[in-house]
Amino acid sequence: MIAVTKSFLPPLAEYQALVKRAWDNNWLTNRGELVLELEAKLKDYLKVNHIIIMNNGTIPLQIALKLFGNGGEIITTPFSYVATTSAIVWENCKPVFVDIHPEYLTIDEEKIEAAITPKTTAILATHVFGNPCHVFAIEAIAAKHKLTVIYDAAHCFGVRYNNESVFNFGDVSSCSFHATKLFHTGEGGAVFCNDRSIYDKLFYSHNFGHNGPLDFHGLGINGKISELHAAMGLAVFPHMQSIIEDRKRVVEFYNGQLNFEELQPLKIRQGTEWNYSYYPVIFKSETALLKVQAALNAEQISPRRYFYPSLNTIPYTQGKKMPVSELVASKILCLPLAAAMDMNDVSKIIRIINENL
Repeated sequence: MIAVTKSFLPPLAEYQALVKRAWDNNWLTNRGELVLELEAKLKDYLKVNHIIIMNNGTIPLQIALKLFGNGGEIITTPFSYVATTSAIVWENCKPVFVDIHPEYLTIDEEKIEAAITPKTTAILATHVFGNPCHVFAIEAIAAKHKLTVIYDAAHCFGVRYNNESVFNFGDVSSCSFHATKLFHTGEGGAVFCNDRSIYDKLFYSHNFGHNGPLDFHGLGINGKISELHAAMGLAVFPHMQSIIEDRKRVVEFYNGQLNFEELQPLKIRQGTEWNYSYYPVIFKSETALLKVQAALNAEQISPRRYFYPSLNTIPYTQGKKMPVSELVASKILCLPLAAAMDMNDVSKIIRIINENL
């Protein structure tokens, strides 16, 4: 089967050598040597000010909402993975949806201000498929209304916008290091921020609130990542250039061969150094999508309807109608994309799609 993505597995010997270090240290968790080394490498590679590696990409959102949501209304996008919205509801805040731009697929910054009320405490926006939001407009609105800006940047490893890491925008950003992501630790994620005082709050919050072994700074949970997961990250990290180059090659082949008279590609925001994290295409109708999906599935090829459904339609969100997001969600399909993908498979995928449009 050709799946929508495939986890990059570094040479087993490289991973085993790193795991042996954890064994030799007799230290498997609680921010050991491997976690600290990975944080240092990623901080330098990504050019960010503060980073905390955590056990997944959702915990950073939950911690940020616990710290800054204050049980209020959170302006957010209906077009994202469900974790964006579920984190809001889980932290006893209310998601207030704002529709998306029909080409960039990020939250429509021109519609945000109309959604702000006296109960609004934060904006939680998603950089969709690694495509940045209009961060300057969003942060100007947030400053005007004294709101915290949190970015779900799960797909954004290595993305730069206006020559700056996309993780350096907003008050808090998160990233996923899940096994399906561009860079991964098997399970994992990270939180980023610029402000030292925010970093301290995030750090204490992800470690049960500890302020040393016997004191507590405040309320916290367990967001720590293990040495075994950090070992995977350290094993994957040296291969990032080839991973990105491989994926770029696949993307460029799709770009050159698919029938874009019948498909709409993702429009990457100008000034973005993209990371080739996903390959979404928007069909002219859901009927057309379902026909192509069935033809691919018949050949053991599994693209994904990502993101579907529009999050405002999930019962527990009680969201209002979001026409653009709902329409896009009904017609968008992510095609298989992975490092070291067989180009014969890519050709086959393209042929099946073009023949069934």
